[in-house]
Amino acid sequence: MKLDPKTALQQTDTLMLDMDGTLLDLAFDNYVWKDLVPRRYAAAQDMSFDAARDHLFEQYRAVQGDLDWYCLDHWSERLGIDVVQLHHDVNHRIGYLPGALEFLRSVRDRDTRVLLVTNSHPDTLALKDAVTGLGDYFDGVFSSHQYGHAKESQAFWHALQDDVGFDIETTLFVDDSQPVLKSAEEYGVTMLVTVTRPDTTQPDVHGSEYRGVQTVSDMLL
Repeated sequence: MKLDPKTALQQTDTLMLDMDGTLLDLAFDNYVWKDLVPRRYAAAQDMSFDAARDHLFEQYRAVQGDLDWYCLDHWSERLGIDVVQLHHDVNHRIGYLPGALEFLRSVRDRDTRVLLVTNSHPDTLALKDAVTGLGDYFDGVFSSHQYGHAKESQAFWHALQDDVGFDIETTLFVDDSQPVLKSAEEYGVTMLVTVTRPDTTQPDVHGSEYRGVQTVSDMLL
């Protein structure tokens, strides 16, 4: 039986939240990686946008779920373009998902440890924190890059456990990535919730085996 997210939040000692697609609108990241990077790469390589996008998507798929997929240094070196600067160039597109800021303000006032647990590269994380002030709402901020393993890997969860210590029975983890949620489940985290509309420019994503909320604010009583 799937859990009730509102009830689960009341029973939580540690709340772990993903960033992109859970709190911040994934429309920014999708624009950067599916539109801006291919356009810049096409210009640099003197090729069509469609050819550049097809080439890049093939490279994306080859490392999807690995730490390199989330590593700006990897892509800057591989593609020969400054991917970090591209993020800064369009930072006006960074924003909270509907209800996310309200949710963070609410949980900050509870007797719950709130942790940001993200695959975001440190440079992206710093940029998004500067734009949104996201880090002010957390007791700790943890990027998979500091452990050398993506959240899709069991090694990440073991490293996070060693670092912060959390009870798998009273920890609620919210993420929009199904492979990441599956990894957390394999580690033993029992309270798992997915966000069904991580990108406000796209329709809801259905079919998850985990209980879904359209926005994290749907978990508030």
